[in-house]
Amino acid sequence: MTGDASDERPPREAGGGYREYATRYHAPVLCNAVVDNLITDHAGTYVDGTLGGGGHTAALLDALKTEGRVVGIDRDEQACVEANGRLRSAVEQGRLTILRGDFAEMESLLAAQRISSVDGVLLDLGVSSRQLDEAERGFAYMLDGPLDMRMDTQSATSAFDLVNAWSESHLRHILREYGEEPRASRIARAICGARPLETTGQLATVVRSCVSRADEIKTLSRVFQALRLTVNGEIEALECVLESATRIVRTGGRIAVISYHSLEDRRVKRFLRFGNFEGESRKDIYGNLLTTWSPITRRPVLPDKDELEANPRARSARLRISKRTSEAVKSGEKQN
Repeated sequence: MTGDASDERPPREAGGGYREYATRYHAPVLCNAVVDNLITDHAGTYVDGTLGGGGHTAALLDALKTEGRVVGIDRDEQACVEANGRLRSAVEQGRLTILRGDFAEMESLLAAQRISSVDGVLLDLGVSSRQLDEAERGFAYMLDGPLDMRMDTQSATSAFDLVNAWSESHLRHILREYGEEPRASRIARAICGARPLETTGQLATVVRSCVSRADEIKTLSRVFQALRLTVNGEIEALECVLESATRIVRTGGRIAVISYHSLEDRRVKRFLRFGNFEGESRKDIYGNLLTTWSPITRRPVLPDKDELEANPRARSARLRISKRTSEAVKSGEKQN
């Protein structure tokens, strides 16, 4: 049946679902809010572009009818193996297709499956709990492990390469651009002066030497974020998949994006409001805003108190949902 999700079931609490679908691998953030707002056709086809441990995918499958289908995409081989084991019955039934790849390639990955359009796309950006908790993946400054940070372990460039081979000016640029770090110059200089650096612990020590104790955590978070985003090309991939979604999602379908920092959320907000990443308001001769997306909620959906207590890592999550429309959205209509 085609129709709004609210026609099928009453809305649940925004933060719900995290316990029911959480595993040791990953706890899906804002699970109920995603399912209730993303699904418009309970027999339709949906894409989870950030499969992870399969929590959101499992929730989508449970909400869909038996003829409903989900395609899960992830570039982390470990995530694909984990999700395949957890959701094996859905895979065997043909309700779930798991594809290893970058969501920036979503359009071509779906085309290879002979899928030209879908009813909805979900993107849960950032890293999974499993990636953060495994020291050997090198994502976290709290754990001492190799400087890696690759989501796809077959990728050629790791954080080790950036830290030890990039010039001071290049490091300064990414710390400013992707970490929004005010001490980028000082930190880049210190990194170059401390080479070679082989572990996350060694890098964290260098960063700590550049700031006061009160600023350590925020600065370390910014530096590690900047390196991770660069290693994985996450910002470029996000822009690519948002543009692809405009072509993939059918008219009336939806996109749901969960972001965790301002760099991501700013791009998502601009694109879903204006149809571009510059935030430029482009209008037709009648003054209508030219965009192919219409926001479902005025403000981003945030985790509730219960979810934050159960999963503190969800504290910075912001969920934006928009509807694909073939018509221009009138100025002032559900804009934020």
